[in-house]
Amino acid sequence: MKLIIAIVKPFKLEEIKDALAAIHVEGMTVTEVKGFGRQKGHTEVYRGSEYTVDFLPKVKLEIVVPDDTVAKTVDAILKVAKTGKIGDGKIFIVSLEDAIRIRTDERGDAAV
Repeated sequence: MKLIIAIVKPFKLEEIKDALAAIHVEGMTVTEVKGFGRQKGHTEVYRGSEYTVDFLPKVKLEIVVPDDTVAKTVDAILKVAKTGKIGDGKIFIVSLEDAIRIRTDERGDAAV
């Protein structure tokens, strides 16, 4: 199993959710987060004063999938989330040792 962590622009969430549903990926955790990468934020002017916005709003998706579904899942996220502009986000893939469904005590792929 793998844990796929995708940090993307918030307005892409619904499109990503639909793309994952189309390939039968069931379940994800979504968290509203703030951060910055290479773009280091940006400056804005408010009431004549310039200030720096360091942390930009993003959405963090956490999705657990079997090993044979990783490439298909990542491709679906990439296809929808990519705008070609700075700040599109990142995808991290982490090996997952085990998963346990609390209600039934199922483990591994069956728990996902």
